[in-house]
Amino acid sequence: MDTVAATDHGVMYGIVEFYKKCKKEGIKPIIGMEGYTTNVNHRERPERTKFQNFHLLLLAKDKEGYQNLMKLTSIAHLEGYYYRPRVDRETLAKYSKGLICTSACNLGELPQALIAGNYEEAKKTAEWYLDVFGKDYYLEVQKHEYAKYIPESVNQEIKNELVQMGEN
Repeated sequence: MDTVAATDHGVMYGIVEFYKKCKKEGIKPIIGMEGYTTNVNHRERPERTKFQNFHLLLLAKDKEGYQNLMKLTSIAHLEGYYYRPRVDRETLAKYSKGLICTSACNLGELPQALIAGNYEEAKKTAEWYLDVFGKDYYLEVQKHEYAKYIPESVNQEIKNELVQMGEN
């Protein structure tokens, strides 16, 4: 591999060592984080059943993006930690410059809406992320063991919806 990424869950502890070792070996490092967002103000601590946390993959594309990743993880730990280090959409938007964002694994906000069959919510979610990240927002598609638990009819609906989103 000539390029590799590090995207630890909610933290960036190993990034400096990762970066130095990649550079030493002539490998291009991509610095990232699989962060967590929440559907409430990240400073709130409601009952566990009254909010959701979602995964979100963020990659720094430049120095500003790296600085924003550090800011987001710091805020997530110092202000938003509740079960996980998390930020809300407002904070994510504030520190989105220089970042590439993907919709993440099946625990991301967009995939969760699709899995629930809530296609209108999925579309609104994708539109919000497109407004914030523009051309630096990507839909992440994965085939994994959880797919066997989703009925084929739902899988087909999700595929159709993704195609329609891509056409718009």
